[in-house]
Amino acid sequence: MVDVSEKPIGVRSARAEARISLGSEARAALREATLRKGDAFAVAKLAGIAAAKRTHDLIPLAHPVALTHVEITFRWDGEMLVVEASARACDRTGVEMEAMTAAGVAALALYDMLKSVDREIVIERVRLLEKRGGRSGTWTVPA
Repeated sequence: MVDVSEKPIGVRSARAEARISLGSEARAALREATLRKGDAFAVAKLAGIAAAKRTHDLIPLAHPVALTHVEITFRWDGEMLVVEASARACDRTGVEMEAMTAAGVAALALYDMLKSVDREIVIERVRLLEKRGGRSGTWTVPA
């Protein structure tokens, strides 16, 4: 584990996304909220937030971070569902892993909610979109 004790405490933030390819039946079930398991978006949101808070338990060398905010949002990009997670903390290290973990786990929760409708769901990618704060400053995914 990297020693961050000499780093100054500062505001750190990050945004990440997971993109999910869904068949027409799964898209309809989400849009019409007809899943037997309940509200898939609410479950995925809670799963993503919980995952962000437990990132240090999942990623062996990640530091525990004092998160001050985690948000999970969903939007459609054509037939693709985009899960976006943002994380913020006042700490000595960044929150990129927390944002990516939140996006990935929220996507997995959606898969779990939808697997009875569509077994061909594909979580296309999880990637960092932006990070702010720390020694390296701001980074945004190239256009």
